[in-house]
Amino acid sequence: MDGLITPAATPAKPLVFDRMSVLADPIRCRLLLALESHELAVSELCSVLQLPQSTVSRHLKVLGDGGWVSAYRDGTSRRYAAHRGAWEDDARRLWSLVREQVAPAPAAAEDQRRLERVLAERRTKSQEFFSSAAGQWAQMRLELFGRRFDLHALLALLDPSWTVGDLGCGTGQLAEALAPFVRQLIAVDDSDAMLDAAARRLAPLANVELRRGSIEALPIDDESLDVALLVLVLHHLPEPGRCLEAAARTLKPGGRLLVVDMLPHDHEEYRQQMGHVWLGFGEAQLAAWLEATGLEGLRFHPLPADADARGPGLFTAVARRSGAAT
Repeated sequence: MDGLITPAATPAKPLVFDRMSVLADPIRCRLLLALESHELAVSELCSVLQLPQSTVSRHLKVLGDGGWVSAYRDGTSRRYAAHRGAWEDDARRLWSLVREQVAPAPAAAEDQRRLERVLAERRTKSQEFFSSAAGQWAQMRLELFGRRFDLHALLALLDPSWTVGDLGCGTGQLAEALAPFVRQLIAVDDSDAMLDAAARRLAPLANVELRRGSIEALPIDDESLDVALLVLVLHHLPEPGRCLEAAARTLKPGGRLLVVDMLPHDHEEYRQQMGHVWLGFGEAQLAAWLEATGLEGLRFHPLPADADARGPGLFTAVARRSGAAT
């Protein structure tokens, strides 16, 4: 074997040449131009470039393999896009050079005009749908997505660093909705049956702590909550003012108390059927109690009536503990 000369290893082909070979085809360059600012389906690209689907799909595969375009599934079809921010620096520089030559060409101008028409057709289809469905849209949305998905979505606006107290948590329905969006949720109730039901419901949520205790003497430290909730609780209590005072004690400076309860009504049967002590509350009555606790900035709003609800109207009220939030 002495004296055997082995050939030098063939050097790897520079990546820039691979990229240049992809961009050497004018059809692929026209596709990139169309996909620079818009995510388009194959059928839309066929309309823009006036080419058969097989041709467009073949060139999209080359562009995808080369990292120039990405695709994602949209229902049963796929959409393509050229996300320049994900390209490497040398790819962006190469495309800038090629684009200078391709963009002014007559074919690219024709593509742009057809692209504008494709996008206009998208808007027209959407407008036609809403024009024809305006009268039925509310019912359609209800059937597709449920009655109040929008309110559940708004929970994502909660501060994820908050500690929230659900005072009089019952079976934990409200706590279950809030817990994924805050740091900690402390749920308090004085009914063993309610707490047992809440424990089963809230078991998968690691940031929920259940505590047994009286609403008027809450088992929560002073100034430990960012938000305290009293939802359909006050009307069961002999002394709502004491409950509000206890809730105010648990709030941090700048913390907020949210009360949801019934507006004044004349359903006397609720006293016997459900143990209600109060037949709703007016704004002035609630304001007087809150003023005694030191909470300020009361905002009181009657809630819209639910067509399926048979009970009295509800209100929501928010008040704030003075001082800067920590």
